Amino acid sequence: MLTIAIANQKGGVGKTTTAINIATAMAATGWRTLLIDMDPQGNASTGLGIGNAARAVSSYDLLVDEVPLASAIVPTSIPRLEIVPATVDLSGAEVELVALEGRTHRLARALAGHSGHELCFIDCPPSLGLLTLNALCAANTLLVPLQCEFFALEGLSQLLQTVDQVQQRFNPDLGIIGVALTMHDRRNRLTDQVSEDVRECLGKLVFETVIPRNVRLSEAPSHGLPALVYDQHCSGSRAYMALARELIGRFPAERQAA
Repeated sequence: MLTIAIANQKGGVGKTTTAINIATAMAATGWRTLLIDMDPQGNASTGLGIGNAARAVSSYDLLVDEVPLASAIVPTSIPRLEIVPATVDLSGAEVELVALEGRTHRLARALAGHSGHELCFIDCPPSLGLLTLNALCAANTLLVPLQCEFFALEGLSQLLQTVDQVQQRFNPDLGIIGVALTMHDRRNRLTDQVSEDVRECLGKLVFETVIPRNVRLSEAPSHGLPALVYDQHCSGSRAYMALARELIGRFPAERQAA
């Protein structure tokens, strides 16, 4: 199973929207996909229509109580897409994990040997605490959503430093599969300038596909649906399908076919 953490310590960059829609796009193209919600807000779970009754076992139990992964997986309405939902209990996990043995690798242990899915995405919280650290230790690679706004590069620099530290201390195989520019507004010249600056700084690490600011992307979670299901023809949905194709192109050659 190829495991991809979706992380950015800055909030409001379209991280969960990216997690929901890229996971849906991959499932739609034939990949048996798992999404792990590691954000205490549980927005990825809500955005896929997972109610509280279906969250009896959650990512909190996976980390703190080390329940088997299979018992935490919940089906979604999307064929080939399943989720490990999150609850507000995760808010306390940061503190509880400090006292537990192997606190940085508990998610990695939970995923070890799992063969029920070909692809796993981890939606991380907007911070660089123990929840995100567990995701980075469990992941093969990292996808970074980056909002097209002034402070983007500053936040990205901090995240890249964290990745470097994780590589040195915990997960030497962790890579970065790409940076996805999100919330692009063609009417705002600043967003074009930020995009140019990011591409000049990071080169081919930045995906060609840019995710636009789109009302339908914002509306979809309130209906418990990915945008790709809510309105597959909107500009946001088309962009995420294009991003999925580009993402597959960056997979190792032996993994490019579902």
